[in-house]
Amino acid sequence: MAYTTINKSTDYFNTKLYTGNGTARDIDVGFDTDLVWIKRRNGTANHRLTDRVRGATNMLSSNNTNATQTDAQTVTGFITNGFSLGTDSGGYDVNTNSNTYASWNWKANGAGSANTDGSINSTVSVNTTAGFSIVSYTGNATAGATIGHGLGSAPSMIIAKRRSAVEDWGIYHQSMGASKYINLNTTAAEQSSTSRWNGTEPTSSVFSVNTHGSVNGSGDTYIAYCFAEKQGYSKFGSYVGNGNADGSFIYTGFKPAFVMVKKSSASGSDWNLHDNKRPGFNVNNSYLAPNENAAEVTGNTYQIFDLLSNGFKCRGAGTGTNASGETMIYMAFAESPFVGNNFVPNNAR
Repeated sequence: MAYTTINKSTDYFNTKLYTGNGTARDIDVGFDTDLVWIKRRNGTANHRLTDRVRGATNMLSSNNTNATQTDAQTVTGFITNGFSLGTDSGGYDVNTNSNTYASWNWKANGAGSANTDGSINSTVSVNTTAGFSIVSYTGNATAGATIGHGLGSAPSMIIAKRRSAVEDWGIYHQSMGASKYINLNTTAAEQSSTSRWNGTEPTSSVFSVNTHGSVNGSGDTYIAYCFAEKQGYSKFGSYVGNGNADGSFIYTGFKPAFVMVKKSSASGSDWNLHDNKRPGFNVNNSYLAPNENAAEVTGNTYQIFDLLSNGFKCRGAGTGTNASGETMIYMAFAESPFVGNNFVPNNAR
């Protein structure tokens, strides 16, 4: 039975939907947001990720390789219970009048503090309760360099991006191991290489990097989002698809609020991002692709899930989420635990 110490998941992660109005405003998330990921739903626009460590106006896009872009009228600040938006005059499309948006929000611990656990010093904003840290560092192009992450337990997933120059988003996932990597911004399969994570599994204090420019170029600056699995709140795993509408069931130990899936064993499939607010009921058939700037897909009959009290179940034969015999990796965060520390069972949707 998956008991948890996090009864209220929305204290640490929450999806917030909103409609743009082109004027400066605050978005109430329910906690002090430290990472916000925004995507326009009703049209083409880049994904926008910003965090408190880099500063609110500095944005990266998961669907491209661009270095940090700065605009004073996008996300303008992190505030108590959420974040602030500007007038969006730069055309980055986070608050354009009448456009609809999804934002996914995580709580770390403010602007961060110095961490000297690794051979490369870092600045870390960490929430050990929720298993999430934001890590900023400067590369040195040294094989086997280590970087402190502050989590107190080994990360299950790391998403890293070179901020100072063009480069792919590199991902470590515990299901693939440190001798492989996969990119967030492409449809490519996992690749066998130690050039990113040095073939060295992360520890409770540091993660390792090799010399590739996506994680450790000399003098380049980086941001890494590190996630440690927490029972009843977060899960980072893999499953094998069956290509059937009565698809694979994936046990997480909680009712998911966020599920992001990628076919890792073969190329050609998008990342698929689902949440409990779009459309807000089963079958969950609305998704966005983190590697694409495309509008939200709705009413799909292939890349679909049921979000259940204790996990999620594939309800379509989509090649990106349930391809027969193929391996999919996923990251998931809870709406509520299956059983909390007050031993009150969760209900299905």
